[in-house]
Amino acid sequence: MAKLDLYGMNGKVDGSVKASDRVFSAPMNEHLVNETLNWYLATGRQGNASTKTRAEVSGGGRKPWRQKGTGRARIGDNRAPHWRHGGVAFGPKPRDYSFSLPIKIRKAAIRAVISDKVLSGKIKVVEQWALSNAKTKEMAKILEALGVKKSVLLIIPTPDPKVERASRNIKGVKVAVGRALNVYDMLKHDEMIITKDAIPVLEEAYA
Repeated sequence: MAKLDLYGMNGKVDGSVKASDRVFSAPMNEHLVNETLNWYLATGRQGNASTKTRAEVSGGGRKPWRQKGTGRARIGDNRAPHWRHGGVAFGPKPRDYSFSLPIKIRKAAIRAVISDKVLSGKIKVVEQWALSNAKTKEMAKILEALGVKKSVLLIIPTPDPKVERASRNIKGVKVAVGRALNVYDMLKHDEMIITKDAIPVLEEAYA
């Protein structure tokens, strides 16, 4: 079992908590992480870029000049791609960029990133978010006490409107539910803070 320090809201270590080695001490697999990151980004692409071919642009329809006798190059349609206002050759059309990725690979990538964060000291565990009210100032004070210097991902077991409201106006801070983690957010944020009761959720979801 992995052993993680347990921090209080004052930023001091109040004890420790045990976590599953399968989730918090998994080996790093950069290939799986990269595949999962590409899958996540591809799934989010709209793929709605579109251009008109020579058959779709307006105009044309008749031969600009006769075939022979003018000394000019023969031409059949003035909406060909090399003409001004002509169609686009090999331009983009609406498409679906998403592809399927086995859920086992996605879970393995999440385990790898979590374990790497633990190894590099980028994960802190707190007892709970003891917020008296949903104030940004109070959340910012707690994060400062916990030593957060850059961006941070706050992982909670279930949706908590108070935590989300208190942190949404702080730059570089994002709240995520344990069962809905993704590799992109985990890599984008420098640190992760997990509540103690979110650890069993992570172990059940990704082990």
